Amino acid sequence: MTTRKILLGHGGGGRLSRDLIAQEILPRFGEGPLAGLPDGALLEFGGQKLVFSTDSFVVHPLEFPGGNIGELAVHGTVNDIAVSGGKPLWLSLAAVLEEGLDLALYRRVLDSVKAAARECGVQVVTGDTKVVARGQCDGVYLNTAGIGVSIEGFELSQGAVRAGDQVLVSGTLGEHGMAVMAAREGIAIAGGVVSDTAGVQRLVQAAAPFAAGVRFMRDPTRGGAAAVLGEIVEDTSIGILLDEQAIPFSPGARAIAEMLGLDLLHVASEGRMILISAPECSAKILAAWKALPEGENAGVIGRVSEDAGRVILTTAIGGRRLVDIPRGELLPRIC
Repeated sequence: MTTRKILLGHGGGGRLSRDLIAQEILPRFGEGPLAGLPDGALLEFGGQKLVFSTDSFVVHPLEFPGGNIGELAVHGTVNDIAVSGGKPLWLSLAAVLEEGLDLALYRRVLDSVKAAARECGVQVVTGDTKVVARGQCDGVYLNTAGIGVSIEGFELSQGAVRAGDQVLVSGTLGEHGMAVMAAREGIAIAGGVVSDTAGVQRLVQAAAPFAAGVRFMRDPTRGGAAAVLGEIVEDTSIGILLDEQAIPFSPGARAIAEMLGLDLLHVASEGRMILISAPECSAKILAAWKALPEGENAGVIGRVSEDAGRVILTTAIGGRRLVDIPRGELLPRIC
C-alpha cells in the first residue's frame, strides 16, 4: 500500500482490500487455517471437521428493498460457511447500538435475524450488546460468527481449478448492491430492484452428491463476480472466459447499473454463489440447482481457459474485453 491511512476502498473487496490483508493481516496471522484466505476456516477437533467463519455488517441504510441488516447478518455468515463446504449450525450475534436508536427499528432487525436463522436451519446461541454515544455508530452494527460441520466429499481449492472446467452461477447477479444504492440515493424506477439476500446452503447441499467434481465455491459479495473470478486466476497459468449473453441479470439491476455507469460484475450479491466444476458434473449440478426456487435462474456462464491470469468477457456483439478486479470502493457499506 502507498497510503498511510485506511480508505473506504480498503473495505471494498477489491485490490485495496487484498493489499491490506496481504501486507498487514497475513504476515501476522497467515499460518495454518487462514492460509489461502478461505471464507471459512476448516478446523479439526475430536475427529470432527468444523467450519468456522465471522463477518461484520455496517450496511447503510439499515433497511433496503428486500431486507435489512438483520437477515443480511445471518445470510452473510451462513453463506461463508456453506461455500466453504460446510453445513451451518450455530451463530453468535453481537450488536453495537447507537444512543437514540428507534427501538421499533431494532425490533424489526431482531425479528429478521430470527426469521432468517429459522429459514437457514441455524440457531443463535450466544451474543453481546454494546451501546455507544450518539454519533459514534450509525444506528446498528452487527457481527455474526458461525460454526458448521464439513460436508463429506468437498475438497475445495483455487489451485484445483483447471482449463476446461465450467463456471456456474446460481442466479441473477448484483441485485443486493443495486438495491442498497437505490434506497440510499432515492432512485425509483418501475419494476425496481430488490436485494437478493438469502441463504445458499441448500444450493451447496444440492451440489454435494457431485462434490468430487466441484473445484471451488464462493459467494460474490464485495467486489462482485469480478473479484471472485479475478482472484482465482491472478498469477496463475489459467484464465476464465465468460459469455455475456449467458450471465443472468435482472431488468431492475441492469437499469440502475446502466443509469449509474456501473458494471454489474463488480456489484455485490448476498444470496448467490459461483461454483467451478469439472465439465462432466456441470449439467448435473445445474439440474439440481434448477429444482430449487433459489436456483431457477442458474446457468453456466463461462469456462476456465488458458488465457493466463485474465478474465475475459465475450460480449453480445462478439467482441472481447477484460474484466478487472475492482480497485477501490464502488458502493461503500453495502454489507
